[in-house]
Amino acid sequence: MSKLVIVESPAKAKTIQKYLGNGYDVIASMGHVRDLPKSRLSVDVKNNFQPKYQVIKGKEKLVKELKSKAEKSDSVLLATDPDREGEA
Repeated sequence: MSKLVIVESPAKAKTIQKYLGNGYDVIASMGHVRDLPKSRLSVDVKNNFQPKYQVIKGKEKLVKELKSKAEKSDSVLLATDPDREGEA
């Protein structure tokens, strides 16, 4: 098995993959993959204001791939940028 590393940029993914080598699978999320819906209340007020995220349109296939690879990996390393997109 390997370790899954998630970054935002495809260019970063390629560079990091070169440094890490075998045993690591580096994948780019190409920005954030989910967001809070704008059409309704985005938090569950009765459940400690738990956020209600939705996958961004067009990112469904990527999220499915990330989940599949995460299930097959020993560990998942989140190496996104320290900004709003990296947190979603």
